[in-house]
Amino acid sequence: MLMRTDPFRELDRLTQQALGTRSWTTAMPMEAYRADDEFVVHFDIPGVDPETIDLDVDRNVLTVRADRRSPAPDGAQLTAAERPTGTCSRQLFLGDSLDTERIDASYDAGVLTLRIPVAEQAKPRKIQISGGEPPKQIDA
Repeated sequence: MLMRTDPFRELDRLTQQALGTRSWTTAMPMEAYRADDEFVVHFDIPGVDPETIDLDVDRNVLTVRADRRSPAPDGAQLTAAERPTGTCSRQLFLGDSLDTERIDASYDAGVLTLRIPVAEQAKPRKIQISGGEPPKQIDA
C-alpha cells in the first residue's frame, strides 16, 4: 500500500493561498490507485523534459525529482513569468507489500506514470485444506 508522505503539504498550500504565491516545489499533484496486482501512480509535471526526471527508491521511500527550465533563451527580457521553474520533488512511502525492484515508469503528455507491482508474498492466495484422515489416537 502507498502511504501519504508530506504532513506539511496542507500547511504549505494554505500559506501559499494566504500569501498569493505559487511554489513549484509543491506543484506535483498525484493520483494513486490499486488495479488488480499493481499500484498505479500518476504525477502531473507538465513542461518537464523526461531526461530531467529522477526516480530513487531507498528503504521503501520513493523520491521523484523533476526539473523545469524556462523556454526563454538566456538574456531574453521576460514580459510575464507566471509558470514556476526549477526543481520540484515529492516522496511516497511504499509499504512492504510492494515490489520496489520492478517499478515501471513512463512519461507522456506531462504525466509521469509509475506502475508498482504488489509483492508475491502480499498477494491473496488459496490455502488447500487436507482432509479425510481421522485424527490419530494415542494409547496411554
